[in-house]
Amino acid sequence: MQTDTYFSFTQKFLSQRVVQTLGVVAFYIVFGEHLAPIWHRAFYSISLFIKDLLLWMMPLTVGVFIAHTVKSFKKGAPLFLLTLVLFESTSNFLSVWYAYGAAGLSGHIIPLAMIAPKAAPFDALWSLPFKRPSWWSADKGVFVGMSFGLLSAFWHNRPLERSLSALSSFMQALLTKGFARLIPLFVLGFAAQMTNTGLLSQVVETYTMLLLALVGFIALYLTLLFFLSAGGSPSKTLSHIKSLLPAGGLALTSGCSLSTMPWTIAGASKNMDDPDLAKAVIPATTNIQQVGDAIANAFFCFLIYTHFFGKTPDPMLWLTFSFVFMLARFATAAMLGGAIFVMLPIYESYLHFNGEMIALVLALNVVFDPIVTSSNVMANGALCRVFERVWQHLNNLSPLKNQRADASGSSDAKTKEFVSAP
Repeated sequence: MQTDTYFSFTQKFLSQRVVQTLGVVAFYIVFGEHLAPIWHRAFYSISLFIKDLLLWMMPLTVGVFIAHTVKSFKKGAPLFLLTLVLFESTSNFLSVWYAYGAAGLSGHIIPLAMIAPKAAPFDALWSLPFKRPSWWSADKGVFVGMSFGLLSAFWHNRPLERSLSALSSFMQALLTKGFARLIPLFVLGFAAQMTNTGLLSQVVETYTMLLLALVGFIALYLTLLFFLSAGGSPSKTLSHIKSLLPAGGLALTSGCSLSTMPWTIAGASKNMDDPDLAKAVIPATTNIQQVGDAIANAFFCFLIYTHFFGKTPDPMLWLTFSFVFMLARFATAAMLGGAIFVMLPIYESYLHFNGEMIALVLALNVVFDPIVTSSNVMANGALCRVFERVWQHLNNLSPLKNQRADASGSSDAKTKEFVSAP
């Protein structure tokens, strides 16, 4: 019995993507110097090939996922859903700008010292024979997806709805069962490239303290959200945090926001005037309003941009990036796992990330995933009460007060819809 338990634990541990990725990179660091030069270039070529395939399919993938998400809102009360979508968008947008300030402050306290890479060439052995046109980009997928999603929501065309559902399921499987399993190999190739150009050791030394700072900034932001949800009362703030700790702890160990949804709803309900409203809000926000993910990825992007380009992102550049980032979060709502793949083309298009930078942000996402997932869940629980305050205020101003009852009354159906959505 003990042998079976040990084997089951070992198998589960080794199946974790973070363990696989760190293991592959550690193996390369230890034994890489004994490999022939062509092997290093082969690993790098495979990584570039995976990246190119991913960037080719992302505009279509983003469009399909966003359309699938938007059309799923069609059954709710219009005012309720409009308020919820605007609330989610604002939350994600503010999180990105919070990360901008946090990363900028961290960079001043812990300077990013960039060392020029070696001049020795390190080219891929092969690549795709055709170049991706500039107009084939993820931002086009965002707006096309929004258009088709709204069309499907207001014009009930069964063939269109079935096509969107089928495409969403196919893209979901391709990313989570295909590309997600290639993450260790993808990171390995760029680890080989960065090792041979002298960047890897520099990145490890530079980012260790900065990542610890990120944990502190996320904790501070969560505390502020709970303070806001508690109406500025310190005692209620602690009570609200305590209510969501079981959900946050479960998310930390499971790495999945959706699997913790019942605990998130239960915890958020304890902090609300209308506990039933949590059943409508939490399912609709779980994969869209991801505060921890937004802060972490924006923080990573700011630091990587500064590290590689030797300057901080321009505020106008960051404003454009923030807007597209905010819209792209609606694409990740249709995915269970692998959502980072939707964001990578945006980093390339708007922040001009190259292969090494994309591999680095992907590796950081893999390592930080438990903390990010847990903070997503905790933030959603806190923001559920904040949304209730906004909704109550709008209800007092609007003659359509009965929509609140309609929204809460349809919460069970909405919960099933969002949980079962691919």
